[in-house]
Amino acid sequence: MRIHHLNCGCMCPLGGSLFDGFSQGLTARLVCHCLLVETEQGLVLIDTGFGRRDIEAHDERLSPFFIYFNNIQFDHKYTAVNQIEQLGFSTNDVRHIVLTHLDFDHAGGLEDFPEATVHVMQSEKEATLDRRGFIASRRYRPGQWDEVKRWKYYSAGGEPWFGFEAVRDLDGLPPEILLIPLVGHTRGHAGVAINTPEGWLLNAGDAYFYRHEMGSQERRCTPGLRAYQWLMEVDRQSRIYNQERLHALSLDRSKDVRLFCSHDTVEFEAFAQEPNK
Repeated sequence: MRIHHLNCGCMCPLGGSLFDGFSQGLTARLVCHCLLVETEQGLVLIDTGFGRRDIEAHDERLSPFFIYFNNIQFDHKYTAVNQIEQLGFSTNDVRHIVLTHLDFDHAGGLEDFPEATVHVMQSEKEATLDRRGFIASRRYRPGQWDEVKRWKYYSAGGEPWFGFEAVRDLDGLPPEILLIPLVGHTRGHAGVAINTPEGWLLNAGDAYFYRHEMGSQERRCTPGLRAYQWLMEVDRQSRIYNQERLHALSLDRSKDVRLFCSHDTVEFEAFAQEPNK
């Protein structure tokens, strides 16, 4: 199993360091941290970021509110399909896509991989059918996945993972890849855990947004990302509860599990600089 860290989206909201904690100008720099996993079952993509069609027809596929609020940078170099082809693979080599959730910045590239089976929590897919309200009607973009031919839906069950509920034995995937329900940001939000020779790697998706929310006793988050988490949450109690559990995991089991979230640039660059294994 070999893992590649991909940045499949660039967002530069106004606010600079008030969002990302390091930028010195007026705009911040956020990523869409995805994974490409080489397995014996073919390539597995974990989240897709923005896709080719998002780049070419973003005014039709995405909400103007999020385009301008997040200041999305539309460039083909950020698409998963472009980066996968640069690695020497084809779109048909991607046999499976595992999603943390179906927000526009996580599922935009689904249709770039027509042969892939898409794995997601059942409750997340159901949430996309109830798009009432300002945020719900703009975060979920059914046009990003209406051509997907193969879906696999899951509910929590089976042996827990470090005290968290887990979905094991994902259909067609190696047993080293699990879904970890982390409800709060969305109704069916989940992390994706991968068992590697160096220990577990957990893509926590949008369960947290800022590197200093994990890994140290004193938790902190920038004002911009704290506000964005509040704006996007559907269940505050569950979001905070799961974030606190992840924080405890990051302290108590740091030798066993390494975490990252979807949008922190510093986290992404640290992982991307590591040798692929």
